[in-house]
Amino acid sequence: MAHDIVFFLAPDDETAAATRLRGPSRAFESVTCRFIEPDSAIAEWDMYFDEPSAEVPPLEQLLGWSWPEWVTAPLNDGVEVFALPQRLTQALASASSAELEELAGRWTTRLKSADGDDMTDDDLLAVLQGVARLATSAVSTGGGLYSWSF
Repeated sequence: MAHDIVFFLAPDDETAAATRLRGPSRAFESVTCRFIEPDSAIAEWDMYFDEPSAEVPPLEQLLGWSWPEWVTAPLNDGVEVFALPQRLTQALASASSAELEELAGRWTTRLKSADGDDMTDDDLLAVLQGVARLATSAVSTGGGLYSWSF
């Protein structure tokens, strides 16, 4: 589980990869959260927009889903930089408030069942709403949406 996660906008993969050592600076528009697994969150969100439902799908279905691609190869320091799939960025940008609420409820249910009392203290709906705002900016500027975590 990642300790610090930053979802951020960058114009391209090369710029996003350059954040690897120090993380995205204040120069990048971003949303932060803590104690989640960003790759599984991204996969869960992508799965939701492919087949919207408030029901939590079986874990095997999530594990078999297409996971985000690394922008930089992982090293032993635990730092990861992922690119959110374009289809997910588009879906988040056009998501309604009701869709984000339903997805946040589903995501919360999955995290509670997996992490119990160790679940993040972040407001997951607020995180999703923030990432959706970033997605809207990414779509309008032609940039990308990324995740940096440690």
